[in-house]
Amino acid sequence: MITIDNYLDNHYIHKSNWLRAAVLGANDGIISISSLAIGVAAASSTREPIILATVAGLVAGALSMAAGEYVSVSSQTDIEKADIRREAQELKEMPEIELQILAQIYEKRGLKKETAWQVAKELTDADALGAHIRDELGINEISQANPLQAALASGTSFTVGGILPLLVTLLTPVTGMEYWLYGFTILFLIILGIISAKTGGSSVRKAIMRITIWGTVAMGLSALVGYFFGVNV
Repeated sequence: MITIDNYLDNHYIHKSNWLRAAVLGANDGIISISSLAIGVAAASSTREPIILATVAGLVAGALSMAAGEYVSVSSQTDIEKADIRREAQELKEMPEIELQILAQIYEKRGLKKETAWQVAKELTDADALGAHIRDELGINEISQANPLQAALASGTSFTVGGILPLLVTLLTPVTGMEYWLYGFTILFLIILGIISAKTGGSSVRKAIMRITIWGTVAMGLSALVGYFFGVNV
């Protein structure tokens, strides 16, 4: 038997919070670590500086991504909580005005005035604060993000993504390593684009083009920096 909860769980929007953090982390891990390695490889004739820079970038990047995601989502959560507290206070101080606001929202969405008032009254009687949080503030279970979940997803995916170019620096020849890094990175990005598109139900072609174009730009600029300085270490 299909229930409403089971039906809603099939929609891709329910995956948006963790999927965004995971794809962003993996993409950043692949591109930033590859770009860093390419920049050093373009200016180095030995493997050790390339590996050192890659490992340092991987550790720093993963911690930075996790911390940044945690702080960002925590700030969003704090704002949401502050708005909810203010809405609860307004419901106590001016319930009639809040009822009018709710009715106007439903009327703007296409309900007739009488129907909008009836819906507003019934939802207010059932759960006034919940109705205003959802329909006036636009906050719901889908939009609410978990700071720890987002930080873990972002940091872990960055690490997984960053390990891939690290393996390339360990296994490919030093001479021409920047070309090996570019080729494998494009392959990694294509795979990531396919996975993210399939998971999120979006266009595979658009995802691949978007992710590979920007990846190529980032790696190309990093290589130019390495060649420009031309320091052999």
